[in-house]
Amino acid sequence: MNVGLFGGTFDPIHRGHLTVARAAQQRFALNRILFVPAASPPHKQGQQLSPYTHRYAMVSLAVQGERSFIPSPIESPEERGNAPSYSIDTVRRLEKQLKRSDRIFFLIGMDQFQDIAKWREPEALLRETEFIVMNRPGWSLAEVGASLPPSLRPPAQTIKATAHWPAAGDIVLKGATLHLLTDVSEKISATQIRHAAQSGRKLDSLVGPAVAEYIRKTGLYKAKLNLSNTRAMKGS
Repeated sequence: MNVGLFGGTFDPIHRGHLTVARAAQQRFALNRILFVPAASPPHKQGQQLSPYTHRYAMVSLAVQGERSFIPSPIESPEERGNAPSYSIDTVRRLEKQLKRSDRIFFLIGMDQFQDIAKWREPEALLRETEFIVMNRPGWSLAEVGASLPPSLRPPAQTIKATAHWPAAGDIVLKGATLHLLTDVSEKISATQIRHAAQSGRKLDSLVGPAVAEYIRKTGLYKAKLNLSNTRAMKGS
């Protein structure tokens, strides 16, 4: 069985995430895709995130009706305590739940992949999963290769030779398999959605009706706006 692992803060999950997941599922015959909200993302330590319970609830609402899209609590505080949500730890917990013959495909954006060498145990993560990298126009194969950990990085002459080659296709190296998913992008960002919610604009076209209604009922992002306004008033 081919299993996709799609992690993120999902604050909130939006239509762009679903578009990418559908494209990856179709191209790589993924039997299911696990949407994994991160409880404590290492790269966002110190940043204010919506509570995990809200982010998990929005993921659950967003994937309703998609039989092969499954919200996963594998990174919930109950599952992993208060430690940072390192991807390699998540993958190893998932491996214990799957058969040895199952293949794990790790979905990631090109912007995130650029920092993969700085992640916890990147060589192990690349060895134990196949990466599906969502590419945006303008990236080259050289930039993909240069982003890999030094032990997996192609020779300098190879990187130089591919500087003008578009980042597309499959890359199979000793210790890493990368699938570059191109021409799949929607110009939607979680920051854009939070700002829209703060100003009271309709969100259905960005996150779907169920998630939009959840955000409206909970006042999730307006609460943050009110807090920032209060701080601004106290400082004036």
